[in-house]
Amino acid sequence: MIVPALSHDELLGDIRQANTADDGLRLWWLGQSGFLVQWKKKHLLFDPYLSDSLTKKYATTDKPHVRMTELVIDPARLDFIDVVTSSHNHTDHLDGETLVSLLQVNPDAKLVVPAANLQFAAERIESQAPEVLEVSEVYQRLIPIDDGHTIEASSFKISAVPAAHETIERDEQNHCRFLGYIVEFGNWTIYHSGDTMRYEGMANRLRSWKIDIAILPINGRAPERRVAGNLWGREAAQLGKDIFAGIVIPCHYDMFEFNTASPDEFVEECKRISQPFRVLKCGERFTI
Repeated sequence: MIVPALSHDELLGDIRQANTADDGLRLWWLGQSGFLVQWKKKHLLFDPYLSDSLTKKYATTDKPHVRMTELVIDPARLDFIDVVTSSHNHTDHLDGETLVSLLQVNPDAKLVVPAANLQFAAERIESQAPEVLEVSEVYQRLIPIDDGHTIEASSFKISAVPAAHETIERDEQNHCRFLGYIVEFGNWTIYHSGDTMRYEGMANRLRSWKIDIAILPINGRAPERRVAGNLWGREAAQLGKDIFAGIVIPCHYDMFEFNTASPDEFVEECKRISQPFRVLKCGERFTI
């Protein structure tokens, strides 16, 4: 099993040591699509999956989710989070076990979710701890957002754009079920795509922002996996180039054996087209 660069006590120590009031940006990859952003003693957590819920759920099925990387940290230890996001309803992006722990130790934290998924998100979280969190209480912690909308949460300005996993899906009210998030704070802008493939007009729209860091999936898509697909590594590199991203960081690999990919293709394509990039190890810090 892959051992994180930093985990548990060491990771927590690194996060706390880096927690200063300066205008620098710090970011840690926590596995799959989960990233912790730190700026001026504020913390935003993108799409955390910090449990073994999927491994347990699928253990006796024909689609086992065998974990590849050790758990990087118990979410109950992250008691300094201001904002959490979920880009869509798949459990590795909306994990009830992880979110219950985070909401319990961060009583003022808000969870940003697609408006289309608001009821589902509230019910999933409450179902994990009905004796602790009631649905009405969970709703108060959720901030719904939709394509084209912008909200303010703590010190972060968050705008939503569609994600195509594998298509752009909308509910009966025309709300997007899958979203990517543009997060602006201080002098910085981060694009976390959620799970997505490229769609028509995507690059043109994203060029409306000056994106310093683009976080993009690279596990690709293969019918035999029987799950919705994402960008391949070469496609993530090209999308980063087309949106003028300052740097691209790949994600959504090295978590489950049946649904992963090597970052080599991504790295080779970034080098070929001169797109700046950084490949992180789970638990590793990236600083600007």
